[in-house]
This record gives sequence, C-alpha cells and structure tokens, in this order.
Amino acid sequence: MDFFDFLNTAVTPYHTVSCLKSHFEANSFTNFSGKIETGTAYFVCRGASIIAFRTPKMWDDTSKFKIALAHTDFPTLKISPNPDSVSAGVCTLHTEVYGSPLYTSWLDRDLGYAGMLAYVDAADSRTLKTKLFRGEKLFRIPQLAVHLNRNVNQDGLKVNPQVDFNALWSGAPESGTSENRKNLFVKALERELPAGARLVDFDVQLFDAQSANRGGFNDEWIYSGRLDNLSSCHAIAEAIVTAESNEHDCLVACFFNNEEVGSTTREGAAGNFLQNVLDSLIPNSELRTPNSFALSIDMAHAEHPNHTEKHEPNHAPLLGKGIVLKTNAQKRYASDLMSSAQLRLLCEQAGIPLQVFITRNDMPCGSTVGPTISANLGIPTVDIGEPMLSMHSIREMMAASDHADMIKLVEALFC
Repeated sequence: MDFFDFLNTAVTPYHTVSCLKSHFEANSFTNFSGKIETGTAYFVCRGASIIAFRTPKMWDDTSKFKIALAHTDFPTLKISPNPDSVSAGVCTLHTEVYGSPLYTSWLDRDLGYAGMLAYVDAADSRTLKTKLFRGEKLFRIPQLAVHLNRNVNQDGLKVNPQVDFNALWSGAPESGTSENRKNLFVKALERELPAGARLVDFDVQLFDAQSANRGGFNDEWIYSGRLDNLSSCHAIAEAIVTAESNEHDCLVACFFNNEEVGSTTREGAAGNFLQNVLDSLIPNSELRTPNSFALSIDMAHAEHPNHTEKHEPNHAPLLGKGIVLKTNAQKRYASDLMSSAQLRLLCEQAGIPLQVFITRNDMPCGSTVGPTISANLGIPTVDIGEPMLSMHSIREMMAASDHADMIKLVEALFC
C-alpha cells in the first residue's frame, strides 16, 4: 500500500479503516466470522476500528501473541449536529473540537469534509444503512486580517474555538426562511445519498485538503496531515501483510479509534474489542498474555531546532535518526524494564537505530493506547514511535527514513 496514497485517502477514521480493510482483502485476509483455521489471515471491524491477525501454523502450549497497536483517529474539527448559521452574507458551519489540535494551524487552510452518513431508504424506513463519503468542495476558516487585529504579531494569535472555528462553506441564499437556512448543510449531505433516501444522522469532520508531499533539499522529509497516527497504521499494515504465519505464535495488528479523546469507547483501546478477539482465538487467552509482547506505536516528539530548550537534553530524539523508545516514570507510557529491554534486543538483532525520549520534569507528558492495553490484558508492552515535528498541527512533518525503520521493526516483531 503506497504510503502517500494512504495519507491522502484516510481523511477520517472511517476512511482509515476502509483503506486498511481493502488492503487486507487484497492480500488474502478474510472477514472473521468465528471459525478459526491455522495458518490463516483474518480481520474484523468494529466501527472505525479494525483488528487483523494471522493464526499460527500450529497452536501449542508455547503459543503467544505478538501484537502491534496504533490508532485510527487524529485531532480535528467535527461538524456539530445543528451546524448552520448565516453571518455577514455567508453560510457557516459550527464545529466541535475533537482531541487537541494545534488551533492556529486550522486557519486559512483549504479544508475538505468527509465522514459517515446514516440513512434509510424510501422503501424501508426501519433499517439503518451507512455510506462512507468524501465531499468534493473546499471550505475555509479565515483569520482576522492584521489591520483588524493590530497586535497579533506582538501578542500572538489567541483562538477562541467557540467563536473562531465556524467554517465558511457557502454564500447565503438571498431568499428562504430562517428555518430553511438551518438545514442547508443537511440538505447538502443528502445529495450524497441514493435517490429517495433520507438522512437520519451524520458524523462528518473537516480535514486538510492539501496532498502529502516530499520536502527538504534531498526529499528526506514528508509533509502531510494526519501523520499522527496514520504513519503507525501504515507501518503495521505493511508488516502484517508481508509476514507469514508463525510456527506457534499469533500475529495481531490492532487499529483503535478514539485514542485522541481517551480511548474509553466501544471502538477504543479501553473497550473490550481486543479481549473479545483474543478470547475467540484461544480458550483461556489470559493465560497466554504474560508471555506475549506488544508494540504500542504512536508518534514521538523530535527535538525542535528553534526550541531545543523544550526537550530534556539527554533524551531529545532527532529526525532521521531512528525509532524512539518512549518511557515515563509516572507510567504515562507502558514501557517498563523488561519490555524496553526486549525492544532494545529486537532493534539490535534487526539493525535498527534506537533513540530514547523522556519529557522534561517541568512539562506534562502525553499518553497512548499502550498503558490501557497493558493494564487491562496483562501484556508486556513498550511504547515507541517515529520522531516528528508539528505534532497535532493540521500539517505535520517526519523523516522518510524513520518510517522505513518502523516498517522494518514491526516486520522483525512478526517474523
């Protein structure tokens, strides 16, 4: 699966799962229906989450799980349930912040819109159906001109998400009641449905419409929206597709939704999705998990050349210098002594460069799906990532060589 095609297509978690599902189907993975055969590849979906796995050639008392974890979601602006307003002759859409986006990066950008629509057919008003869609038009959130915000360059731009994140999407019609104007966007979404269908609900978000590109004088960098965490999804998908069934161990690739908002959902890592899948594979699967191993893969903060003071001096990863081991004394990451040591050995054996990240003691630390999975299932887990800049911006930056190293690392786990 081409990395750039994936970045440009996976514009919502639903689209991410759709891309992954298509990739797995094209490589002889079948939809899991409950019947398990040895030496076979399967996938199973739950909403905007998907788990793929390869069963071993033979189950025995030594069989364990080799797991790679990532998340399908990313910070964004979601269209609210009743979004329509008209102001200054323009139709605007009220958005709701999802996760922790870098606010200022969403202004003055070409914004696409996409998501999932729930509807009923004219012939059957009781059965809900869904349609994945991506709109063809571009929206925009313009910031106030410097002439009207004279001190912005001195004081910095302050974004109020309630006021400043209304997206401009159309010129206002000259006629029509205020009630009709409240439903303009819903009517626009209904055009995406089959003839005669009625829209019941929607989950639609904005996204950076600019395509992913190479950057740097030697094309060594990648610029794109959604690198956090589509990069990890891509690396895991490529590794499990190219892997072969292990002699005794089960290979598992997990892609969870809702990490950016805490994971406590039916599609999130704190739900029972992975546990249900593991229990379906082996009776008493909890007996296997202490000997299993998981890579929790999420992006890592590279040292910023203009702000080196923001990093712990001895633990500041660099772009293009390899995979990052993430550890934290407050256990915001799942890495512990034995899982970190196991990662180090894996990197040594595969010839993959390794860097270590800890946050400064005077700065808070983020987290991942790793601690949740490790605590709930008892699986030794290590948190790792590819170093990047502009994390949670609408457009991020990473090194191409680090992505190649991550694919190589997950392949080493699955061999």
